[in-house]
Amino acid sequence: MTGLPAPLNAATFFVDRHVAEGRGARTAFRFRGRSLTYAELAAGVDAFAADLARRGLDAEDRVLLALPDAPAFATAFWAAVKLGAVAVPVNTLMAAGEYEFLLRDSRARIAVVAEDVAPRVAAARGRGPWLRDVVVAGDELGGAPGARVAAAPTTREDAMYWGYTSGSTGAPKAAVHSHKDFVAAAELVGRGVFGLGAEDRAFSASKMSFAFGLGNTLYFPALAGGSSVLVPERLTPERAFEVIAAERPTVFFAVPTLYARMLEVEDARERFDLASLRFCVSSGEALPPALFDRWGERFGLELVDVVGSTEALHDFLANRPGAARRGSAGQLVPGFDARLVDDAGRPVPPGVVGHLLIRGETTAPYYWNRLERTRRTMLGEWLRTGDMFARDADGFFAFAGRADDMLKVGGQWVSPTEVEAHLDEHPAVLEAAVVGRPDADGLVGAHAAVVLRAGTAGGAALAEELRRFLAARLPGYKVPRAVEIVAELPKTATGKIQRFRLRAG
Repeated sequence: MTGLPAPLNAATFFVDRHVAEGRGARTAFRFRGRSLTYAELAAGVDAFAADLARRGLDAEDRVLLALPDAPAFATAFWAAVKLGAVAVPVNTLMAAGEYEFLLRDSRARIAVVAEDVAPRVAAARGRGPWLRDVVVAGDELGGAPGARVAAAPTTREDAMYWGYTSGSTGAPKAAVHSHKDFVAAAELVGRGVFGLGAEDRAFSASKMSFAFGLGNTLYFPALAGGSSVLVPERLTPERAFEVIAAERPTVFFAVPTLYARMLEVEDARERFDLASLRFCVSSGEALPPALFDRWGERFGLELVDVVGSTEALHDFLANRPGAARRGSAGQLVPGFDARLVDDAGRPVPPGVVGHLLIRGETTAPYYWNRLERTRRTMLGEWLRTGDMFARDADGFFAFAGRADDMLKVGGQWVSPTEVEAHLDEHPAVLEAAVVGRPDADGLVGAHAAVVLRAGTAGGAALAEELRRFLAARLPGYKVPRAVEIVAELPKTATGKIQRFRLRAG
């Protein structure tokens, strides 16, 4: 990104800069009804950085963070970065074996973990040679009071964050990102797309242990000295409404599933004041047009659909607030380029589905210790996203599905997303997923799994009704051979449907 100095430390840019420029009294975070200012955050970062240095943390060492969305997360993240180390946030809900894998793979020297995570990390600690120390944290972190720590002389290109990603299957792999990537993402997306300014307050249902939530909560608002709301627990639909009404955020970020379930909360419009919100952002899965419509009709708020990945750090396609288009993933985020190609790598014309490749300032150059996967995904300047899209003449992209989720039925391609969007329009359907399953002859056909809205009776009659509903709207080869009523869809911690589990039956 042009204009950034070669010496750059993201902790100085996103935290210390506000104190140095007279904004130390501004609120950085709201947590459990109280405010944490930028000056308090900066002091906490220095205090914990001094403690990490005392524990022997060096530049380029990895620090595993298994913390909920609380002040301790922000303090530990920026303290590691300020020392020139690499912050490695991970989910707090994993089993001991999963932590063991991440500790060994990342070679983390220090782990900072929540109290409820500590026993699982302790169980894994003895089986890895790299871990030097474990810090158990409450909501806040201590350290050396009054300490002042000079930022490490890092450069734009130095690694500062590893984002572990596995999609819906596979062993986790770490996409490596630098100091300048965070500044660029905040500029291009936080300010350029969402227009976040000093008076904005962000509230993200997606947690900071994931790349999407990390941008929404930790560093997008901090670009301009804005604030965000920290909620450590997993959000229920009711709790999401309560936080919005109490904390008055201006932008809300969530996955489509949560929006769908929030629409099921009885009398929500009358019970909760949502007037502070300028708009809402949806990501993680394709946003069904019917959900876009229902949210706008019910609450008078725009749902802005965006697409990104851990490899890109945040979004590369986005609708714009005030001009969101239903059924579209939006247009390219300025600063990114895109190519849509067929299986042989040839460009496809407008309106034709192809594999999406992107390039931009924030794409990771490699996965840590995954040479073959890096070669398949990072193609020079271009990143193979694994997503299938079509682009119209206006530059709007329509999501067709993951490349490995597309179905070929009778020699013709079927987009699961298209079928799911039609199912979502039926008044009985809360959410749906379509996958391919072989029949007795081994031929693949579409199979739909459907979650019903509360109070709706299922059964064979409704399943057949849903097939007829689709048959009236789609060519016959796109209509699922079977519709299965299920209690819930299997999902990853980020809310993405685990289609491989549905395919297994």
